[in-house]
Amino acid sequence: MTRGDVHLVQLDPTLGSAIKKTRPRVVISPDALNAHLRTAIVAPMTTGGKAYPWRIRCRFQNRSGFVALDQLQTVDQERLVTRLGALAPDTMVDVLVGLQEVFAE
Repeated sequence: MTRGDVHLVQLDPTLGSAIKKTRPRVVISPDALNAHLRTAIVAPMTTGGKAYPWRIRCRFQNRSGFVALDQLQTVDQERLVTRLGALAPDTMVDVLVGLQEVFAE
């Protein structure tokens, strides 16, 4: 598992406004963390919703959508069901820039 990989992640049950079900999520945690921890930081991918500044446009498997930086989660690696592929490198740069903007003061 490396940063930028897209996995189906099984999160049921969820509560409140968290994105539910088994859905594609992109790994955003650094490779050094992924190699040493049993958890990964992931962001859901969605084809719906509005184009907020914290939602990064992406194209994956011929579908357009967003990486939702407002729904970050830390999950056990056992919840990563299937690797679907990886985001394009330029999209991952946009995701990392978006994270800096979300968390910078």
